[in-house]
Amino acid sequence: MTIDIGPVQLIVYGFDQPKFGGGIAAELNRLRDLDIVRVIDALVVYKNPDGEVLNIQMTDLNPDQAEQFGAVLGGLIGLGMAGEDGMRAGATAGAEKIEEQGGHVFDPDNEMWDVLDDIPPDTAAALVLLEHRWAIPLRDSILEEGGMAIGDMWMHPRDLVAAGLIAAEAAEELTTPKAA
Repeated sequence: MTIDIGPVQLIVYGFDQPKFGGGIAAELNRLRDLDIVRVIDALVVYKNPDGEVLNIQMTDLNPDQAEQFGAVLGGLIGLGMAGEDGMRAGATAGAEKIEEQGGHVFDPDNEMWDVLDDIPPDTAAALVLLEHRWAIPLRDSILEEGGMAIGDMWMHPRDLVAAGLIAAEAAEELTTPKAA
């Protein structure tokens, strides 16, 4: 049994006085229906104005897909820890952990996420583990042509602004006459 996984990205969002009118879910559903992305797991934690913490989870994976994904994650971690033997043990452990957590990667009861309890009242935080399905055929084509991944990086608009500021400073230094 094989599972073809595209690049996976962890996205974390914060919401001040969240509205949650359904627009985010609708857009994720649209992207899923077009096979552009797939939500591996999403955890939204909301602290209401009274300080009560509520959470919602969702995934686009059925239970078998979730366990397969857990096996792949666990296998990759195990491979890094202990080679092939670690890969086999990690795959088993990963599948079991996902099954234990009802098909979810994020466990809202895990103390690692306790920081989400510290969010101010009437705010929310969302963790989204998003698979980029569109990248699978591109990756496969690159591999078929003899290419290999060397690195990748997401550039946000603020990164481009920062690059422009650095370039402007460098240009200023080149064009400013030096004092003798």
